[in-house]
Amino acid sequence: MQKFTLCQKDNIWWGSFDHLNRAGVINGCSCRLHGESKIVPGTLNLALHVGDDRELVLRNRARFARALGVEAARFTTCAQVHGSRVQMVETALIGSGATDYATTVAATDALITRLPGVPLLLFYADCVPILLADPVRKVIGLAHAGWRGTVAGIAAVTVAKMQEWCGCAPEDILAGIGPSIGGCCYEVDDSVRSQALAYQDFFQPRGGGKYLLNLQGINQQQLVTAGLKAEHIVTAGICTAANKELFFSYRQEQGHTGRMGVCLCLPA
Repeated sequence: MQKFTLCQKDNIWWGSFDHLNRAGVINGCSCRLHGESKIVPGTLNLALHVGDDRELVLRNRARFARALGVEAARFTTCAQVHGSRVQMVETALIGSGATDYATTVAATDALITRLPGVPLLLFYADCVPILLADPVRKVIGLAHAGWRGTVAGIAAVTVAKMQEWCGCAPEDILAGIGPSIGGCCYEVDDSVRSQALAYQDFFQPRGGGKYLLNLQGINQQQLVTAGLKAEHIVTAGICTAANKELFFSYRQEQGHTGRMGVCLCLPA
């Protein structure tokens, strides 16, 4: 059975997809536990853009990198804007945003690379992380899907770019859908529903113009439509809002919170 497993090393906790591990791809969805932070004391905030102390964030990143066995100086990040732009990471971009937010890849919500030993790192606190790996072509892709990015089809766009730029076959791609706000907790209104008319089956009416939205389910459907085999897609099945003792939740914490990091890396 395909699984998502919580792991720990040196008191750093993260979740990992077993099928990606078996394919030799380093992957980790960080938890909030046991770090250093000014904005949320005692937590492992990995984002430089949320008003935290830079040196504390860099220490947290170094600890996360050591736990996963990657180089923190090579973390490659992007400034996520809830869109559908995808960037190919070549040698010149290695380390973008690793120590300074000003150097992160601008206005981008997904990264792809063929380079070994380059840990892609995106940030989340309810949005859906989508981890993609083609073990045949040795290509990885990491995408950030809030509701806007989901409606814009960021998951399918990333798969299409893996095909276009790297020759990947969708049927070879393995996917993980990481911890994110679930259909049990993600309440939205008609303004969101009206922009997602193709996905009405994923809205559960609550009355008063309110709905519970299953973003994880939409992204899973998009991946299947993009040509991935259903058995190659594993959903963590964890709601960040319902488990805020383990994960940051932007919704539950009214925006005043840190960010988990999701890392994907081909072995060096």
